[in-house]
Amino acid sequence: MQKVILGHMLSILDVFRVGIGPSSSHTVGPMRIANRVRAALEDKARHEDGGRLKIILRGSLAFTGEGHGALRAVALGVLGFKPETIDMNAAENALLELDRAQQIEMSVGGVIQFDPKSDIVLDYEQPVALHPNEIECVLYGSAETVVWRNTYYSTGGGFIASRKQLEAPTRDDIVQTGNEVPYEFSSAAELLDLCCQHDADIRDIILSNEDAKRSHDETLSRLAAIKQVMMDCIDRGLETQGILPGGLEVTRRAPGLWEKLLQQPQANEKEQLFDWLNVYAMAVNEENAAGGRVVTAPTNGAAGIIPSIIRHYCSDTPTATRDTETFLLTAGGIGLLYKQRASISGAEMGCQGEVGVACSMAAGGLAAIWGGTPQQVAQAAEIGMEHNLGLTCDPVGGLVQIPCIERNALGAVKAVNAARLALRSDGPMKVTLDQVIESMRQTGLDMSSKYKETSLGGLAVNVVEC
Repeated sequence: MQKVILGHMLSILDVFRVGIGPSSSHTVGPMRIANRVRAALEDKARHEDGGRLKIILRGSLAFTGEGHGALRAVALGVLGFKPETIDMNAAENALLELDRAQQIEMSVGGVIQFDPKSDIVLDYEQPVALHPNEIECVLYGSAETVVWRNTYYSTGGGFIASRKQLEAPTRDDIVQTGNEVPYEFSSAAELLDLCCQHDADIRDIILSNEDAKRSHDETLSRLAAIKQVMMDCIDRGLETQGILPGGLEVTRRAPGLWEKLLQQPQANEKEQLFDWLNVYAMAVNEENAAGGRVVTAPTNGAAGIIPSIIRHYCSDTPTATRDTETFLLTAGGIGLLYKQRASISGAEMGCQGEVGVACSMAAGGLAAIWGGTPQQVAQAAEIGMEHNLGLTCDPVGGLVQIPCIERNALGAVKAVNAARLALRSDGPMKVTLDQVIESMRQTGLDMSSKYKETSLGGLAVNVVEC
């Protein structure tokens, strides 16, 4: 493939990242923000004598922060834990010690006063303008004077930004960062043009860009590691029984369905296809709801769709490794388009920005491993989103359980059908992937905030929590 002028783009490994449940925007993002705050406090601790930290959550983070684990995530982040590497046993012990001591020890010496019960505040009143997931962090010195203050935003999928970044003149200033890449694109049309110019699949374009950021072997190794975390998550979900935390008394259903499938392995596969996809997707999202280790794909709330497709179509075959790589590279490239041109935040777009995007990514990835042309891959991704437009995010009790777990199962089934429809189409269809992404963005902007991860409308107010 001939090289072209270098440009800057995110990596698909920014889309597929390891984190903990139940929410990428409300758990993983706030933990990363709190990590950044801790780093700032380390610098302040060199020059200031103590101080008290206060962290204020606004918008969607306030309304669903309890159910989505945001308060706990903030405390863990301030303590120095990171979502990719967190040791849950050590984290629980550290939280207990923080509750007792009500202070954070700085690695450079000294302490910062911080009582998570009173110093993490849910602000339901102050409106948010730049993004609905706002976190304001304030360090007070003696006599309650403000020593340091900054505001951050959790922008979906574990991505974070400061106020300064979100106030940049264009959205591209936020999302198009990172190393130079040989094949820069900002739309599906540009991506398809690159495929045509270089007689390449989407996989080839994305892999060349990834290889510009690190060695080829490391790229493939990290993709394999992402798959392994996904498969481990499915396995845990299939084996772990019980009631999910949070008070809704939701029973884990994946283990029971799994046992039934194992008891009738010779049953008609056509009849069972939905069951296999359902059980894999639900296993992941039940693990996510329990705060387990998952891969944002592209968010935690939609984490079950892509692993479900990989498990059913990219495992236990002679070409499993190649198929998985093709799937993740293609799906990741589609995910970058949504991140660049719209949003993958449920608080901005509703669930069309989470399950809808995951369905679109999975449909494109599956079409690719089934031998689809780049045009057919893009068409599969378009179909996957077109029939999720307007999907609301109204979790009952502010928990990532109802309707989120079943919604992932349905999203996986939709993705397969979207890929099949695209591969059986004759020529380009009327609606392009770029058009459906723009439609999603506009729909999300028009959608009432009641239906965008606030639990103030829809199922969240019409289903009794007890």
